[in-house]
Amino acid sequence: VSQWMCHVDLHETTDSDDTEFRPAKASRDGVVELPDDEIPDGFYLVSDSTKSQSDWYTAMIESVRKVTHIAEADEHGKMIGEDVIQEGVIAIPSPKSLGLCAGVTNAEFATTTEVYPDSPRATDDICNDAQIACIEGALRFIQENHLK
Repeated sequence: VSQWMCHVDLHETTDSDDTEFRPAKASRDGVVELPDDEIPDGFYLVSDSTKSQSDWYTAMIESVRKVTHIAEADEHGKMIGEDVIQEGVIAIPSPKSLGLCAGVTNAEFATTTEVYPDSPRATDDICNDAQIACIEGALRFIQENHLK
C-alpha cells in the first residue's frame, strides 16, 4: 500500500506492566530508578505531537465513553509522565521516530489505544468493547469528514 488512511494500534496495560515489564525493560536499558507513574485507570489514546487531529481524537473518545470510563490526568496534568493534551489523549513525539507501532505505516490518521483491564471499573469484555468503539469512532469520523 502506497498510502494508508488509518492505523489504530490496540494496546492494553495491565498491572503486570509495573511488576514485570517495566522492571525488565529498565534492567535491559540500564535504568536504575523507575518513574513513579501510575497506570491510568481507564481508556486513553496516544497521539503524535507532530499532527494536530483533535477532532478525530474527540470522535474516538466520545465513542468509547459510551462503553467505559476515560482515564483522567494525574495531579500534574499528565498520564504516564506525558502531558494530557485533551480529555483522554496524551501526545508523544512522532511514533515513527521512536520506533513505536503506530509509526509502522504512513497513515494520515494514526493512534495507539490503551485500556486497563485490571481496573475495578472494567472487565475484559468492557475493554474489548472499548477498543471496538474506538475503531468505529475513528472510521466514522474519517468517512464523514475525509471521504467525500
